[in-house]
Amino acid sequence: MGLFSDICGCLRRRMSAAAAADSAADVAEDTSDLFYKLETLQIATNFFSELNQLGHGGFGPVYKGLMSNGQEVAVKKLSLNSRRGVREFTNEVKLLLRVQHKNLVMLLGCCAEGPEKMLIYEYFPNKSLDYFLFDKKQSPLLDWSKRFRIVKGIARGLLYLHEEAPERIIHSDIKCSNILLDDRLSPKISDFGLARLFPGDDEIHLNTFRISGTPGYMTPEYAIHGYLSVKTDVFSFGVLVLEIVSGRRNHDKFLDAENADLLNYAWRLYQVDKSLQLVDERLEKHSREEAAICIQLGLLCCQASVAERPDMNAVHLMLSSDSFTLPKPGKPGVHGRVGRWTTATSTGFTNNTNGSSTQTAATTKVDTTSLYVDEFSRNSISYSSIDEGR
Repeated sequence: MGLFSDICGCLRRRMSAAAAADSAADVAEDTSDLFYKLETLQIATNFFSELNQLGHGGFGPVYKGLMSNGQEVAVKKLSLNSRRGVREFTNEVKLLLRVQHKNLVMLLGCCAEGPEKMLIYEYFPNKSLDYFLFDKKQSPLLDWSKRFRIVKGIARGLLYLHEEAPERIIHSDIKCSNILLDDRLSPKISDFGLARLFPGDDEIHLNTFRISGTPGYMTPEYAIHGYLSVKTDVFSFGVLVLEIVSGRRNHDKFLDAENADLLNYAWRLYQVDKSLQLVDERLEKHSREEAAICIQLGLLCCQASVAERPDMNAVHLMLSSDSFTLPKPGKPGVHGRVGRWTTATSTGFTNNTNGSSTQTAATTKVDTTSLYVDEFSRNSISYSSIDEGR
């Protein structure tokens, strides 16, 4: 009952703010519409039929639903055995009720009956960005103009979260599968289960004990030290931009060690003035100037030095201004690696070379030259979904 009351309070606060000029009765009626009955969702999804399942992530499965009024929705259903799902469920409701933007997914409502907990969103038939970007048959549908528009749309969404929302929000899990595409292939940032409120206007790091995210998109300082800031999202955005330009994942296990890491590969090409070789070969044509801007911007966002990464306001200016001169990027921090030696102070469990795990609470010197996030402290890092559809 406590969870239901908490969510209900959030809903009422949003509806009251949105309808300040309306009567209290109207607000109460609108608020009740944001709570869906379990029976209604069962009918809409054909009792959560596998045929209606869109995907499955760390939170649980996602189903397509058809409401009695003809509206199509996406229902994210919390797995009953999910240990972290209740926290993420409540977190996502609270945060999405604070924000509204054309480049953010809209939460239509929720369901909390007994053990069943669900989130209901607007439905996107085009699924997520990775469905197009990394598929040989679908990727040609994303021509350069659409890709550049997607980059700018994601940037606008993050700028809103960091600078324009009622309270600053760090998403913490920006990646291809969390970018949904509407019928016009415009981007919508989704999945706020790991998002954090970041009070104040400064960029001081917030030290977090529990590290949650997706390897390949996490910053070195967060993956190793648990330091979280708006620059965490900036780094992830930079990786995402390079993926959009190249049409390949940030780590391709089918390539040799030298070329498997997208960020390292992009950095090497940039150093020898061959950045445009990174552009997806499947694109029939593209703007060389825009592509070069995106590649340089992606590298700027992924710099190992937190202070040297631009904020999203600067990123937006770089993408929208014809007269803006981009600074030269410094060396990137790659997939949770930075430098030769890094001091790790996070309490957790570190995997030993013999396969055993040792609990560590003291400062530890870690060789990070070839150490990936998913090889560092596996037991203290929580992974979010990689292929969660809507």
